[in-house]
Amino acid sequence: MSVLHLTAPTGMLNTSVVVPGSKSVVNRALICALLAEGESLLSGIPDGDDTQVLLIVAQEIGKLFRVSDTTMAVRGSRAVRLPGIIDARLAGTSSRFLTALAALGETTCIIDGGKPLRARPMSDLHEALIFLGAEVTPLGEVGHLPVSVSRGRLTGGTVGIRGDVSSQFISALMLIGPMLPQGLRIEIQGDLVSRSYVEMTARVMQSFGASIVLSSSSIVIDATGYTSCSYVVEPDFSSAAFPLMAVALREGSVTIPSLALSELQGDAEVLDILRDMGVKVSTTNSDVVVSRDAQSVLQPIDRDMSNCSDLVPAVAVACLGIPGRSRIRGVGFIRHKESDRLGDLANELRKTGAKVEVKEDGLVIHGGSDCQGAMFETHHDHRLAMALSLLALVSDDVAIQDPSVVSKSWPNFFSDMDGILGLTTSGK
Repeated sequence: MSVLHLTAPTGMLNTSVVVPGSKSVVNRALICALLAEGESLLSGIPDGDDTQVLLIVAQEIGKLFRVSDTTMAVRGSRAVRLPGIIDARLAGTSSRFLTALAALGETTCIIDGGKPLRARPMSDLHEALIFLGAEVTPLGEVGHLPVSVSRGRLTGGTVGIRGDVSSQFISALMLIGPMLPQGLRIEIQGDLVSRSYVEMTARVMQSFGASIVLSSSSIVIDATGYTSCSYVVEPDFSSAAFPLMAVALREGSVTIPSLALSELQGDAEVLDILRDMGVKVSTTNSDVVVSRDAQSVLQPIDRDMSNCSDLVPAVAVACLGIPGRSRIRGVGFIRHKESDRLGDLANELRKTGAKVEVKEDGLVIHGGSDCQGAMFETHHDHRLAMALSLLALVSDDVAIQDPSVVSKSWPNFFSDMDGILGLTTSGK
């Protein structure tokens, strides 16, 4: 297994970092474009593994045409004919969206993935599709990949689904709603976590002509189909969290070009979190700038992050540098992401000598002490790799095992972060 050793520059931060387009946004836009009649033009496409899975599928079925490195033309249609077998690799979002998309097809499609993806729960989505009439057959453990999927008697109607599991299940159902003859009504059972991602799905779908009504307990989608359009993918706030949070660990400033243009993502909450910590946040034209000087006093936070759970690893690492007791709440469901993002993250942070408590719904972090360097494991999780790398700002001898996991969302993370993380050396 490869290891990356980090040596951060000394002195104050003063850098600009260009972040990739939002994979959450582009994955939704690609599904809409594949189902829209006519040609859609998508620009600002990132090159992470999650997005590549969808691009490869679109290319295999003859729907994708490259215009430039970050712009693609998608020639969609109402008729769905996916490849017989799809390898979703480690892409959780893509696998769930493709499972729902496969339920629109008249032919059978097998959705599979790597061992870590096979371990992730899918039963709520599978059961909802079966309830609506689709044929979803497990080819291994029930409620997990691989599965074979076909349309069966799927026509739409009303389905209930728990709100306290992955919002990706709900988004997957939403995305096929406009294509169902009866439309779709989703009844949310209990509290809806990550509501911002459901709202993002609705906004992207509306850009492609869908009609959606969201309420606190239901989502109603008319049988409108989709219309083609030109769509610009906004910069990714989830990725931006890592360079932005660096300022909580080291004085100086970090600029993210064009980030102020992003409107759809709940992870924009990272700016409010930084303000709560005592970091200055400003906008110059369309750029976001975060800064603090040596006299700035940072404050611990106590925050419900259920609507921005992807930020948890970056925020937790930043809290190590803030004297006092910080608490992250409302995110118990992230124990079933690419890793156990509570237990695994806490274990890695404890390697620094910090006291980190795992609660049922989050973490308690006692920050402000000197952090020791360590060899950190990434647990097959791109966000853990990115977050733990920030510890190079406050610790010597920081090393990241299996750093290539960042390819899931930001393949060039370490080189793009050179102004913050500095020189990197690899070894075995």
